[in-house]
Amino acid sequence: MNTKLHAVTGANGRPLSFFITAGQFSDYTGAAALLYDLPKAKWLLGNRGYDADWFREALQAKGIEPCIPGQKSRLQPVKYDKRRHKRRNRIEIMFGRLKDWRCVATRYDRRPTVFFSAIALAATVILWL
Repeated sequence: MNTKLHAVTGANGRPLSFFITAGQFSDYTGAAALLYDLPKAKWLLGNRGYDADWFREALQAKGIEPCIPGQKSRLQPVKYDKRRHKRRNRIEIMFGRLKDWRCVATRYDRRPTVFFSAIALAATVILWL
């Protein structure tokens, strides 16, 4: 069983909301699900998997500037703030903190709902610390 975890974090790297998809699904599915859970922000950091014109337009309609590098297969490269994008390490640190929990890192639970519950519990503790 393979899954992807999509997360929205605050500016300090603390988890705010999550969405879990099957591993073979595109990142666009997680982006569409979390689009309405986004807090008010000036900009959004994301990896190449979230590069889509409709997602960029939806972010700009909410008043959020996307800082997402373009896919390598794009015909016209997308401009983004590389200096700001380096702050994406806070998101990776949050995922690393989630994996400190053994049940999350090794995925003992076969059911996605039970696995998501373990993620929610770990995220709650991370938020308090």
